[in-house]
Amino acid sequence: MQTTPPNRRQTMLEVVTGLVRKVQRFITSLLPVDVGRRGDCNRCGACCKLPYPCPFLRFDAEGLSSCAVYYARPPSCRKYPRTASENITPATCGYYFVDVTEIGRARPATEQAGG
Repeated sequence: MQTTPPNRRQTMLEVVTGLVRKVQRFITSLLPVDVGRRGDCNRCGACCKLPYPCPFLRFDAEGLSSCAVYYARPPSCRKYPRTASENITPATCGYYFVDVTEIGRARPATEQAGG
């Protein structure tokens, strides 16, 4: 009877976990982007390395990332980060989220002055 070494089992667990996360990201990528998302991609490439480096990720001479299949990239790439809770690279990501419910509650100055 042949057994798998402990470190090999851990690697298989990591692979399965990574695949589950990819499927989860794909399914959630079909949902709309949060209306509070602001900012732009700063081409850091951090999201393209999750959980494994994307084979289409390229870097130019200045170190900025680009996608070799940009116009055909999957929905999960197009919409990352879709919500604040999905942003797992907030330290480097150029996108941020604002609370739009607070924006809608602000009253015009004439209303506040009683006019």
